[in-house]
Amino acid sequence: MRSGSLWCSVILDPSLPAPKVAYAIGKRSGSAVARNRIRRRLRPLLAANSSQLPLGYFLVGAASEVATMPTTALNSEVTQLVQRVRKVAGNA
Repeated sequence: MRSGSLWCSVILDPSLPAPKVAYAIGKRSGSAVARNRIRRRLRPLLAANSSQLPLGYFLVGAASEVATMPTTALNSEVTQLVQRVRKVAGNA
């Protein structure tokens, strides 16, 4: 599923104690510095929303513009992505 510049793949697993999140930031997103910047920006935003995620494995990817996107806009996209995940999982 997509939300603006972000995408997410999900495998639900209710046996997990907490959601597990991994990041897939490809080389098309820029140099290693840019890719790490994207991961560093996404981690705290997803951690803040982790209580709303269903139990499972999440692979989150982002477009290159996430590296320079304003924090409020990025937070909005993360929130929308979490809402879409909840809707698909049936926890809306």
